[in-house]
Amino acid sequence: MPPAESRDPSKSQDLFAALAFASRSFKNLNQVLELTTFVASQLTEADGSALVMFEPNGTLRLEQIHCAEMGRREQIRRLLEGSTQSLSREISSGEDFALGSSSTLVVAEEMLDYGAWLEHVLDRQFQQDLGSGVYLRGTPLLMRSTVRGRLYVFSHQSGYHWTENRQQLLRLVADQASVAIENDELTASLRRKAALDRELEIGSEIQSQLLPRSFPRLAGIQFAARCKTASQVGGDYYDFIEIKTQPGSPSRVGIVIGDVMGKGVPAGLLMTTMRGMLRAEVLNDHRPARILQHLNHVMYADLEQAHRFISLFYSDYDPSSGHLCFSNAAHNPTLLWRATSQELDYLDTPGQLLGLEPDGQFEELCVQLQPGDVVVYYTDGFTEAANARGERLETTGLESAVRYAALHFEDPQAILECLFDQVERFRQTAQARQRASSSLWSNLTEDELRLIPNNLELQGRLMATDDMTLVVMKVLAA
Repeated sequence: MPPAESRDPSKSQDLFAALAFASRSFKNLNQVLELTTFVASQLTEADGSALVMFEPNGTLRLEQIHCAEMGRREQIRRLLEGSTQSLSREISSGEDFALGSSSTLVVAEEMLDYGAWLEHVLDRQFQQDLGSGVYLRGTPLLMRSTVRGRLYVFSHQSGYHWTENRQQLLRLVADQASVAIENDELTASLRRKAALDRELEIGSEIQSQLLPRSFPRLAGIQFAARCKTASQVGGDYYDFIEIKTQPGSPSRVGIVIGDVMGKGVPAGLLMTTMRGMLRAEVLNDHRPARILQHLNHVMYADLEQAHRFISLFYSDYDPSSGHLCFSNAAHNPTLLWRATSQELDYLDTPGQLLGLEPDGQFEELCVQLQPGDVVVYYTDGFTEAANARGERLETTGLESAVRYAALHFEDPQAILECLFDQVERFRQTAQARQRASSSLWSNLTEDELRLIPNNLELQGRLMATDDMTLVVMKVLAA
């Protein structure tokens, strides 16, 4: 290979065209990067080329190497791989770096630009590995102003000269490699998103199949319920379970509401498992506290393995006596609006999340319901709803909404609609603020966005909605 530049411009164009075609057509990034080192050495008329990637954790990886002399290729590979691995270990351990025989120390904290510091360290180490008789030049792989790697060429020729033209050619090859790597990462990200979307879709299907499609028809009571998810699938769950009693006696009904922490297929599968086990316990005619105790015991291993918990409120209503017995596993207390006093009571008992401890203990209480009483079961999507000022509805806001709805509406469905309407009214200013902010911020540059006060970012997080589930039970007048 001649030391001076002598390549036919048409050959250079052919090499660039081949690399561009590979970037568009090859689905295997390794093949594109292998061609990258070959093209880099050919365009610069060097003896070889090497590509080193900088990992997100700060370590280094020798990605590809090309050498015209096959006999020296493995020797050079071993040298460069040894250096990248050694530097990676030192970076991971946080040690300083001694470079060259003069023991010159280059400390990361003294460099303003970590990427430039890493390039400097790598250049010195590779030059030391290859020897003073080898001409080495490198250029960074830049992706969105971040150094993600370095492309090298090297030559053993005594008369080899580095020119501005060769530098530009190497820079162009590095830019094409950066585009190929970024496109590959984007493709992988889109595939992960598609897989996640599909998982959420499956979870949504599971959830929709589990939630009741109708309400129990029992004398003296009426129900209304709705689960409004904030995304494709949430962890909210409710159910009605008819409990057969002795012949001639009216059936009791189990009313349950809960939240399986997490989303997607794992949460959906846990919800399916819990629903089946809960129904089995209820149909065995156990008391509410015992049902939660048994449910926690049999589900503990699955919940621990999945690193998830479940909050659950279970109640058992007997229409013949008007007794509502209940037990709570760290779910939101249920609200009871008394028709006679027009006051609210909390229905709650001590208890921990399902899956927290294998031998969790739960307590039970009973209340006597009277005609006109309204029982409201809910999930935390209601109390955590926020307005434009970042104020949450909280339990006090829900209490006011329940008082108003129970006082002004007789039908449980109308009460439910009123509650959803009131929380939406509370959130409307937040949604309007979000729309206005989205329109305004879409025209700002990245530098301008950084100047936005942190409190606006906090408000944005507060405005995000969670799943909202309500179950309303109304005791009818005799």
